[in-house]
Amino acid sequence: MQRPPRPRLVRYVARMIERSDDDGVAVLRLAHGPVSAMDVELCLAIAEHLRALADEPVRAVVVTGTGKAFSAGVDLRRYLAGGAEYVRRFLPALCEAFLAGFELPKPLVAAVNGHAIAGGCVLAATADHTLMADGGGRIGLPEVRVGVAFPRVALEVMRYAVGDVAARQLVLGAQTYVPADALALGLVDEVVSGGELLPLAVHRALVLADAVPPDAFAATKRQLRRDHLERMVRYADEDAVVEDVWVRRASDGWTQRYLESVTRR
Repeated sequence: MQRPPRPRLVRYVARMIERSDDDGVAVLRLAHGPVSAMDVELCLAIAEHLRALADEPVRAVVVTGTGKAFSAGVDLRRYLAGGAEYVRRFLPALCEAFLAGFELPKPLVAAVNGHAIAGGCVLAATADHTLMADGGGRIGLPEVRVGVAFPRVALEVMRYAVGDVAARQLVLGAQTYVPADALALGLVDEVVSGGELLPLAVHRALVLADAVPPDAFAATKRQLRRDHLERMVRYADEDAVVEDVWVRRASDGWTQRYLESVTRR
């Protein structure tokens, strides 16, 4: 079975993602609004940057955020306002962002500087190594509480990252976790101070890049993720059901009530 066609990638303004280079490591900083909430444009920008870096002469990639958030997940206000038409554009773009990270043939390190909620958590889980800053940030997958279902791509990313049992607990439990608990669950590989986060992430990326020849790294990474990539294709037809759920939630009040409950806190 062939993977469904990818959405056409459009070049978006640089303000969404800030790039700097450090000793051959491309550092991408999500900078889309106060919490880098995921909308169509940010998702396509993430995918565009990561796909381009696969072909650039960089040794490795680090993805991080700004302020108190890595990414707070889906922009629920935009989703609710856009309804069915927006959902049909957004879900493929979201999946493409996750795939671009999951398939990147170079070392990818996530430096989780703060909240990594829902799609932000999945994006961090696409990395080969994930660090999280100690402090008030939380990470997790509240999607089912929001009332929406997971695209197959997101489920397979999480199964690869933490294993089937932990993925089930994370998905159905729909909780968010402080850094120490996220470390115990396997959501992150290290918890470090905020000041150490980015320098250490770049160092970890360089270690991954220098320890193995690039072709051996790419081939091995693909082997490790192959089963999950194949399931993304094999069960892609599920996403029609997922889309239907998202469309219903955009109008039946459930997600609106969830949003109101969390914004009152």
